[in-house]
Amino acid sequence: MEGIWGALPILLIILFFLSRNVANRQRHTELVNTFSKIQKKRKSRIIAVVHRMEPMGLLGIPMLRYIDLNDSEDILEAIRKTPPNKPLEFIMHTPGGLVLPALQIARAIKAHQGPTTVYVPHYAMSGGTLIALAADQIVLSDHAVLGPIDPQIGGLPAASVLRVAQEKPIQNTDDYTLVLADVGAMAITQLQRAARELLSGTVSENAAISIAEQLSSGRWTHDYPIAYPEAREMGLNVSEDMPKEIMQLMSLFPETIRRTTGVKYVEDEPRALEDNPHRVTMTGYAPQEGARRFSLGPWNPKELKDKHAEVDNRPAWRKLF
Repeated sequence: MEGIWGALPILLIILFFLSRNVANRQRHTELVNTFSKIQKKRKSRIIAVVHRMEPMGLLGIPMLRYIDLNDSEDILEAIRKTPPNKPLEFIMHTPGGLVLPALQIARAIKAHQGPTTVYVPHYAMSGGTLIALAADQIVLSDHAVLGPIDPQIGGLPAASVLRVAQEKPIQNTDDYTLVLADVGAMAITQLQRAARELLSGTVSENAAISIAEQLSSGRWTHDYPIAYPEAREMGLNVSEDMPKEIMQLMSLFPETIRRTTGVKYVEDEPRALEDNPHRVTMTGYAPQEGARRFSLGPWNPKELKDKHAEVDNRPAWRKLF
């Protein structure tokens, strides 16, 4: 009897992990089926990049996801597997991330021969905006926003560091600030050039120069929201014609961290089943065996393995863009 009671905790732990694995497989199947149906209807390759707060490690400590090199690996693979003339449609929901992977993704989108569209249901800030600049068209839902792409150096706005170094007497400025200012000046120049490159062919050359300067020069705070009217006035090729199916797909990626909310509302009438697809509590799944992060939705179910990637538990200490 004592042996049974002693083994009970181990049995409970095994049952917990088995039930979670079964639930993950069910959600995996639901997500694949919904993506497949909408991709077939739209005759396009849909890639969802959705970054939310996610539990990390055994303790489930919440961490905010952002664009990283694992995302770029998976997305570049997805684009390579897309037929050259097939439309590419991206759902972007991200606070931004690292410059290198964001620029890799953006250039891959720019090089795709078929039509490219980036849909922003809620927000695509910083690196998300840089990626959006590469698309033929950016589609914003009501009140959705883009953001500046000004680089952040050492956790500080590069433009602000540069202004301090220029306005303060050099003899009263420490070497570290001068180095940051030098790196910041290079980063701003590089991002302006990259933005002009991504905008070429979508807007006029003069418009590309103007947009790149506005977004990267540090005239706004890094979290400044650029809604549809301002984006259009700036010269970006934006639209408000958000397809209903895209918002349906976005609803497949709810926040997985349980939290209380002060927002309550009751719908007037229950939605029809076709307008309310099954919600799943995952943020995507691995495109193939060996991928390391849950960061994007399926692009072709036939290319997917029915296996789940291990979550990367590394701390988010790296410099954000």
